[in-house]
Amino acid sequence: MRTSVGEQAVWALVGEGSLRHMTAACITTLELEALPVDRAEVSRYVADVMPALEAYSSRRAETPGGASWLYVQHVPVRRLITQLVRKLLALSAWPEFAAAPGPVTLAPYEGLLGLRDSSSREYRAYTVTWSGVAYALGAHAPHNPARSARLRQLTTLHPGSDLAHAPTPSAVSTAEVVALSWSSRHAQTLLPVLEQLAGEGRPSVLVDLATDPMERCPTPAGESITLCSAPLEALTAAGTVPGLRLDTEEPTGADGTVQVGVHTVRLDRLERLAAALLEGSGGCTQPSWRAVVRVEEWFLELLAAVRPHTVLLSNDTSPLGALAAHAAERHGATTVNVQHGAWIPEAVAWPALHSRHIVVMGDRDVALAREWVRHPKSEIHVLGQPRFDALADLGREAQHRYLQNLLGAGNESGPERIAVWACQPFGPERLQAQADIILDGLRKARGRWGLVIAPHPAQGGRVFDRLLRRDGEPPMAVADPRVGARGCLAGADAMVSVSSTCGIEAVLLDVPVLELDRPGDRTLGLAEHAAAHRCRTAVDVTAALDLVSRGSARVPREACDAVCRWRGHSAADVAQLIIRRAEADIAPTDLIDHQPAGAESGFPWDEGDTIR
Repeated sequence: MRTSVGEQAVWALVGEGSLRHMTAACITTLELEALPVDRAEVSRYVADVMPALEAYSSRRAETPGGASWLYVQHVPVRRLITQLVRKLLALSAWPEFAAAPGPVTLAPYEGLLGLRDSSSREYRAYTVTWSGVAYALGAHAPHNPARSARLRQLTTLHPGSDLAHAPTPSAVSTAEVVALSWSSRHAQTLLPVLEQLAGEGRPSVLVDLATDPMERCPTPAGESITLCSAPLEALTAAGTVPGLRLDTEEPTGADGTVQVGVHTVRLDRLERLAAALLEGSGGCTQPSWRAVVRVEEWFLELLAAVRPHTVLLSNDTSPLGALAAHAAERHGATTVNVQHGAWIPEAVAWPALHSRHIVVMGDRDVALAREWVRHPKSEIHVLGQPRFDALADLGREAQHRYLQNLLGAGNESGPERIAVWACQPFGPERLQAQADIILDGLRKARGRWGLVIAPHPAQGGRVFDRLLRRDGEPPMAVADPRVGARGCLAGADAMVSVSSTCGIEAVLLDVPVLELDRPGDRTLGLAEHAAAHRCRTAVDVTAALDLVSRGSARVPREACDAVCRWRGHSAADVAQLIIRRAEADIAPTDLIDHQPAGAESGFPWDEGDTIR
């Protein structure tokens, strides 16, 4: 609300109950956050703020191995800054504030950092509270804790007890390759490659950094792949960041600022908000600074004992991936990063790739990879996705029977056709909005359609309780989380996806894909390549389903290759890349080599390209 402090007009955060008899300009924060904000404008300002923060603060704290705090923790900090920028632009979008911008005062005792709702089991959707916004703009906060009460309750993690018995690095045998995983999807990408290497008589070590028991790596078959975990105390360490700290005393003044529209943001305050974020352990996806330091120490000892020539990753941008890429370079090992999921320019948290060799899925990913690479000798290889090799062995009939059993298809009340929704761990409100469009479209489609919701591997199941509270039309069911979208998409008549990589898998299996393109959602862009039906409304969903019922045309080979150049042996191609680059140090050139790589690397003709 607009009020006065002394003779100065300010915008103050007050309790909602105070607004009942107010005549001054006011708005609830819920209404404020609902105001439309231009996504491109948010991205532009975030792109301004992050370099300013990096120049101001990046060298204030480094790991013993020389990695700066903002290099390792760039992704969670950038996401936090994005939340701040969105709120600042929403404030400017309110006509009352736009007409008379001014200082913002905070609510005493409110935490500066909080959490947004998410359906993910482990991932924490951090945000800056409105008091945190005021603090970033320079408001005094002598009585405001760094974290909200809800966030403080989540500071202690209790991963599986088996992590406490991780082997000492010196106990691990030497191997040619070390691979890092911290989610079940990473393991699905890496294990097929390691198994191919094992078939060539080349041993490897798979490091499991998952702190969610559901995301642990399965035990590899055979003795050529050694599975080991980082120690519990390394992954869950918490504490202050030396060099960065959230001061309770007000600094005398700011020595650096950055503009976000009409707002002047203090860099010293951003540093302190980031420090508060990095003090608590958020698991392997968002480790604390203390956890990063201890994991680096353990990993460097492991590299010294194993002496690999290659470190294999499927994410080299998030904290543990960036840390591993930095440590591998320091050790002298070659880094290979296999693209884990689809890349969307505006949705990537940090457009940076740190590895020496970048394996991308499809032709469309080459331009982005070339733009994002940071390694001075980087090479880009178009080799598909090892995780998708298993698609060739999926049993369509068995999966179709599974879907039928879930929905009671085949009897008089069962559906004639079944769509699978590859769900993702969005917030409950966002999932509900997506479900409303899908269900309304299914209800009005020709014939009788049913819907099976396939949960994301990182998603909690309780979020679907509200979605299932319907009148039974159309018929709905939730797939077993252990089955997931991969376990049933081949038996579906259609796949619905927003930005799930399962949409790409469906394209490769010639299952029609409905790409849900709601305002504010980001898609995989499959429709742009004629590989999916673009659906913005329930009417679009109905029209797409009716086309499917009449017999959808096959997706052209060129469209598939643009999305993912896959022939069922991507794991073998990546393994051969690792072997050949280990055997010969091929100097990169400034030329773009887009000829079939078979002449140079031994890959089958037209099966994989190398772009240098």
